[in-house]
Amino acid sequence: MVVERNIVITGSSEKPIVLDAGYLPNGNKKPVVIFAHGFKGFKDWGHFNMVMEYFISANTAFVKFNFSHNGGTVAQPINFPDLEAFGNNNYSKELSDLRAVVDWVQSSDQFPKDEVDTNQIYLIGHSRAGGVAVIAAHEDSRIKKLVCWAPVADLINRFNALELDDWKKNGVMYVPNVRTEQQMPLYYQLVEDALANKDRFSIELSAKNIKIPHLIIHGTEDEAVNLSEGESIHQWNRKSEMFVIKGGNHTFGAYHPYLLKDFPSDVTLVLEKTLSFFL
Repeated sequence: MVVERNIVITGSSEKPIVLDAGYLPNGNKKPVVIFAHGFKGFKDWGHFNMVMEYFISANTAFVKFNFSHNGGTVAQPINFPDLEAFGNNNYSKELSDLRAVVDWVQSSDQFPKDEVDTNQIYLIGHSRAGGVAVIAAHEDSRIKKLVCWAPVADLINRFNALELDDWKKNGVMYVPNVRTEQQMPLYYQLVEDALANKDRFSIELSAKNIKIPHLIIHGTEDEAVNLSEGESIHQWNRKSEMFVIKGGNHTFGAYHPYLLKDFPSDVTLVLEKTLSFFL
């Protein structure tokens, strides 16, 4: 297994994207799976390194990355020292980052041409990135298959009117990070970006126009993104497949740090279903 970690490429607003890439050198051309983390997430969260090894062992190439404005840095890709970047993140930047990663997959010499089929790029998005991935898959024809894990169905109307009024007045709102004990800023530019791109950021419109194979996986006990959001995306894309995990939470039983050798049972279901869908 060949894995290179913390490769640096240029992302949105010239900020770095830090990514990991790997494959199994065996002379067989493999599809490339790209994994995008969710809100307050990062590529090394919990069991994600194990997830990468799982897919590589199953004969796919695998790429996971930190969004350029997730708050991490090249030196500290796991923590969030760059709260200014976090506060200035928005959906336009995340879509730009995803395109940059796809560009890199197709142009980099990281993957030998006899080992990887860069014309078969598959995308997994978790949580907020699940919704962003729907839009990315609609916009970028290089993405050939799409899997959404616990995806959001709406990027525009996620905050109530009172929050929006205070947010606009103050220019910033704060979300707590329990692990790092940080109050993480979200500048009002996120709302402005969303409102300026309502049609582009409509997950419904994108889902209705997706032509590629599409799988949605959601747990019935998701405490962060209700199952109804995954079901909405499934209804909008009638050709999609929906896989519901009874009792599954937002991370399917995983947590950070994750130090066990085996996956939680729900994660195993997610991985097996995703892999069979891809292959």
